[in-house]
Amino acid sequence: MANILGINLSELNQSEVLEKITDFLNGDRQHYIVTPNPEILLASNKDEEFFYILNKADLALADGFGLKIAGWLFGVNIPRVTGSDTTIEILKIAAKNGTKVMILNWEKGLSQPNDIKTALENKFPGLIFSILNISRDKFLSDEAVEKINQFAPVILFNTLGFPYQEKLMYHNIKRLPAVKVALGIGGSFDFITGKTRRAPKIFRSLGLEWLWRLIISFFGKNSRQRIKRIYQATLVFIWQIIKGRFIYPLFYRKNVACFLYKKNGEKFEVLIVERTDQPGHWQLPQGGTDNESLEVAGLRELQEELGTDKIIIRATFKNVYRYKFKNEDKHTIIKSRQYIFNHKGQSQGLLVAEFTGNDNDIKINFWDHRNWKWIETDKLIATVHQYRKDGCEKFLEKFQSLNLK
Repeated sequence: MANILGINLSELNQSEVLEKITDFLNGDRQHYIVTPNPEILLASNKDEEFFYILNKADLALADGFGLKIAGWLFGVNIPRVTGSDTTIEILKIAAKNGTKVMILNWEKGLSQPNDIKTALENKFPGLIFSILNISRDKFLSDEAVEKINQFAPVILFNTLGFPYQEKLMYHNIKRLPAVKVALGIGGSFDFITGKTRRAPKIFRSLGLEWLWRLIISFFGKNSRQRIKRIYQATLVFIWQIIKGRFIYPLFYRKNVACFLYKKNGEKFEVLIVERTDQPGHWQLPQGGTDNESLEVAGLRELQEELGTDKIIIRATFKNVYRYKFKNEDKHTIIKSRQYIFNHKGQSQGLLVAEFTGNDNDIKINFWDHRNWKWIETDKLIATVHQYRKDGCEKFLEKFQSLNLK
């Protein structure tokens, strides 16, 4: 398993991927498959829910030559397995075996149900399929769920584009018990219907599909938007990879720890959270500052992680605690945030804030934390994970120095 910008990518080649999918179809569990490309990886580093969902996928196929280049820079050879090619191979398998296929089609996409129906009947005789137009939403309506379950597909494609298709699969697959394999495949059906022309084979074999898309963008609609996307997927992406490989290891990642407290009688209590990726790992809420001030970054982290704005900032402290990452940390701590460890370590500031709401105002996000609780401040050091104790000693000292009443 390769890891680029924190996203785990399969190292299986095309034939191995098809073997794995066949195993999924013959098994009794549900699976979803994602097809990350450079643009998707960049987007996931700005959307933590999307990041989490990509890393929970049963297969993440590297769809983009830029990912091969990134792999080379990190000393890994990542096979390129495109969503378009995989879609065609799965449709062949389904047609041969009589496996039911459902296509959730974006209602504003290039290809509409009649286009897809005609193309599939011509190219995959015997395929048993149904098509349902839907909007871009991560939750299916009850009506849509009922229609899908009445058809009872084993394979579910959806064409919503990222991050909608990935979020839809994650949040809805359990509501669709017949589905064994769900795939987010973006515009792959547009190639099948002929609505979009795929790059000539020579461009694909050389990894220059982006150049082909750039050329045709000058003559198509929305050329400015397309050129911007290509710029993101090439120059911006490669620059991020270069920074992660050669620049970040020289520096500490800027981070803010959040000491959120409330008064209970004569004693202060502080809120701690339990990590989703490591049960039993309790810590203060925290996150990267992304070049923002401690006030802005700390407030953002509390709102994102706890789902509440019932907060008053009381103080901030810069450069409270700094530590280097150890080699074992990269494999045992913060497993879903491996990209953080491209840095030498973390330099933590502290935000102290008072909670002014009720406990039912707190709604933690599922991708960061599995639980939360209030504890008395004098029990903080004993309760947090061993990895967090040294830092929390410093943070507690700063909180106590405020002499709050």
